[in-house]
Amino acid sequence: MKQSLIGLLLFIVLSLPPVVTLLESIMIIHMHMQMPLLVIAGALFGRYFQIHFPHFWEKWNGNGIPGITLFVIIAVYWSIPRTMDDALTYPSVEVFKFMSLFLLAGVPLYDSWKRLNVTLKNSVFILFTILFLSMGWLYLNVTQQLCNNYLLIDQITLGWGSAAMGVCIAIYLLYTTFTDPSQYE
Repeated sequence: MKQSLIGLLLFIVLSLPPVVTLLESIMIIHMHMQMPLLVIAGALFGRYFQIHFPHFWEKWNGNGIPGITLFVIIAVYWSIPRTMDDALTYPSVEVFKFMSLFLLAGVPLYDSWKRLNVTLKNSVFILFTILFLSMGWLYLNVTQQLCNNYLLIDQITLGWGSAAMGVCIAIYLLYTTFTDPSQYE
């Protein structure tokens, strides 16, 4: 229960107007800090749902694939430049961003991740490697502003950050492929 409370408190702090303004003022912090923190808050809060609705999770997400699919759809949706821009322009989209990343991405991620086998977990990592590398390429090579609320230099910074994230995930995948994790147990 302590974990769920921490997730809820993190969500509340992230929802405070000064925190929202600060985190959304810089494009890379908006995408690579605020959005993942909302997912983490939802994942921490996911324990509450798992305790209070165990039959729902067993029936709906028995093997983890439906939950991880929902998580991936929401994460990919919020990586689209237009949706990030709309979240800054329209308050209703901003509310949807907070609720979808918290409830539709974070909570299912918590329940699904431990149910997935290693191959499916690596598939998710590969998908996000491709996503981050392609988004990095897009933000670095498009000479026009993709988001009206941010400057071109913010877009370039996000491009380098996304590319770096993709490379880091690829390094992690290579590391786990060529090392024996049982030696650390």
